[in-house]
Amino acid sequence: MYFVSDRSGWWNLYRWDGLEVEAVAPIAGECTAEPWELGYASYGFLDDGRIVVAVQEGPRHRLVVIEPDGTVRPVDLPYTSIKPYLAVRGTTVALIGSSPTAAPQVALVDLADADPRVEVLARPEHAALDGARVSTPTQLRVRVASDREVLALVYPPTGSAADWRAPVIVRAHPGPTASCLLRLDWQAQFFTSRGFAVVDVDYLGSTGYGRVFRESLYGRWGLDDVDDCAAVAVHLLSAGRAVPGQVFIRGASAGGYTALHAVAQDGPFAAATAVSAIVDPDRWAQTVPRFQRAHAMRLRGGAGRVRAAAVQGPVLLIHGTADEVAVVEDVRDLAEELTSLGMAPEVLLLADVGHYVASSRRAGAALEAELAHYLSVMADAANDQRALHSGQR
Repeated sequence: MYFVSDRSGWWNLYRWDGLEVEAVAPIAGECTAEPWELGYASYGFLDDGRIVVAVQEGPRHRLVVIEPDGTVRPVDLPYTSIKPYLAVRGTTVALIGSSPTAAPQVALVDLADADPRVEVLARPEHAALDGARVSTPTQLRVRVASDREVLALVYPPTGSAADWRAPVIVRAHPGPTASCLLRLDWQAQFFTSRGFAVVDVDYLGSTGYGRVFRESLYGRWGLDDVDDCAAVAVHLLSAGRAVPGQVFIRGASAGGYTALHAVAQDGPFAAATAVSAIVDPDRWAQTVPRFQRAHAMRLRGGAGRVRAAAVQGPVLLIHGTADEVAVVEDVRDLAEELTSLGMAPEVLLLADVGHYVASSRRAGAALEAELAHYLSVMADAANDQRALHSGQR
């Protein structure tokens, strides 16, 4: 029997022969995606005795083949992101791969010979794009403590010069133990094509950096993740990349919780967008699907419920009314509390939409509302500056 365990500090592949457990091959990477969804298949068995595995190392995936003697051989592919849905037949593996300039495509990879042969079976229109037409990310590492640094993917404004300076949207991924990935991200392109820089942060707790890094967020959710996102934003401000007063934070689901706590304290963020946000971790631990509840319970004990009285900046709340994971009542309550305090948020409730707004038919409306939110905050700040200068004359 084969299974994945993180007993070594990484999610690696093991085999049990009925008596003993042994590692198939030690790999300093994650041999599975974060297991908070069902149906993943991140490894498969070739009929010649080899094993093919999709390994995540930070934001990047690579395909490897494990020989019967435990030797690990990388497979040279044009993909930096591989979805955890491998299917194997003979010596061929079917996968869904993408890169920062190629949309997800279904491909067959023939591993019979030393040089793999790739046959693309299906791809969306314009799957491969000219790098000049899309914003491609660079990796940024920011030290946030003496013993820790975090990685961020920085998407500059589309077509910008090397010395770009722009409004910045910092994105906190969901999970919270998911991760940012090196793949074509149309939501990022929506904003970079409109003059924004987009920055994805692999804050403490992210997958792809080992068990210690991932589990360090347990009991610290809403604290260390917020600090990491803020540290990246401050770095971009200090480097002259971000425009002061035009740095925003957004997140979906668990990332929405991070975004809300980020504007509930002094920091670099002028406003926040929270999509399908978790507001109360205690309540979320009861509404989340049952197989995720142990994970949700271990995350509690950090910043706690988002308190309206602590919020210091403009907030946009986007939520589906049919969300059964992060219930809409929590968002409605937060909106009412903010309104009673004179800080009425912008609210977009999407009828009959569930937890995953980005994959719903209303995804476009959500993006347009988010863009309008940032532009409104920027316009209000500009008007305040003009009024201040007029009063000083």
